[in-house]
Amino acid sequence: MISKYKKLVIKIGSSSIINPKTKKIKSVWFNSLAKDIKVLHKTTKITIVCSGAIALGAELFKNKKTLRRLEEKQAAAAIGQIELAHNWKQKLKKNNIDTAQILLTLDDSETRRRYLNARKTINALHNNNIIPIINENDTVATEEIKYGDNDRLAARVAQMVDADLLILLSDIDGLYSTNPQNSKEAKKIKKIYKIDKKIEKMADSQSSEIGSGGMTTKIWAAKMCMTNGCSTIITGNNNSKPLLGINHNNSTIFYAQNSPTSARKKWLLNHLHPNGFLIIDDGALKAIMQNKSLLPAGIIDIKGSFRRGDVITILSAKKNKIGIGVSAYDFNEAKKIMGKNSKDISKILGYEGRDEIIHKDDLVKVQ
Repeated sequence: MISKYKKLVIKIGSSSIINPKTKKIKSVWFNSLAKDIKVLHKTTKITIVCSGAIALGAELFKNKKTLRRLEEKQAAAAIGQIELAHNWKQKLKKNNIDTAQILLTLDDSETRRRYLNARKTINALHNNNIIPIINENDTVATEEIKYGDNDRLAARVAQMVDADLLILLSDIDGLYSTNPQNSKEAKKIKKIYKIDKKIEKMADSQSSEIGSGGMTTKIWAAKMCMTNGCSTIITGNNNSKPLLGINHNNSTIFYAQNSPTSARKKWLLNHLHPNGFLIIDDGALKAIMQNKSLLPAGIIDIKGSFRRGDVITILSAKKNKIGIGVSAYDFNEAKKIMGKNSKDISKILGYEGRDEIIHKDDLVKVQ
């Protein structure tokens, strides 16, 4: 069911990976998950968003009562994050997979520079066949900037990496017409093509014993992903093949109506007021027509005022509109390196920057 997708974000809830009674890692289930990831990793770019750091860390506290204060939760996260990362490294290394840990806060997805840096870092790991393990940075996040649960974080990450499928592994195997714990009449909704008020009403609060999210946040995540061309699957955690065993009977799938690439291009094309203009030579024009990135060497003039991450317009030497893209540099930096070879960027700016002004993944042609 999931083999056709090429870029996955897999979110594992606390209740999936941690035994609610012992508060320890579910080792047998974790091993099965790692084996499934090994199979998918051969043909798919995978990013993992994993909960559980606070739950793991709390067990090592001298006082094991429910953590209420923010600083107590942050301290527990500091303990649990290192144990969680160690378990991921150990389990996936047995399957010949290398991992890296990334901790994110809400600011990292809302602030342009941080968003682009996180996106580039994840892409660099994927390009080197390394799986990023992501969690909310609970050790520094405050109540005002926290995602609140990792369903929302996973949706943000899926948007960030242009994923075509988000998998939410949880303690419930999909969306039901009503809470299945309270009603025998509850029926699972297996396929969803649009999230409307009726669907949202079905998302009763179904919180787990040790997790922070419920069905409401999962619907929110699915809605956000569908808008960005990414389908979403909600499925249970009790399968001996947690990923490869997913089918229409043990999950709910929310179908996106377009691809992440077309959604991103649509977003770019809908910018009616770009913040600046790049005028390029014929060589750069030819490169763009061949779906290549725009390098500084091909730029002959720059107008407007923009920051890194802003959307800007690309014009030919004859002032014809060629495309729209996201700038990797701000206006002042771009002015300094225009017409220069990419290998000279670090010498000119004093730091190691991107080789391209606009990467091909962040550029859409209008001709």
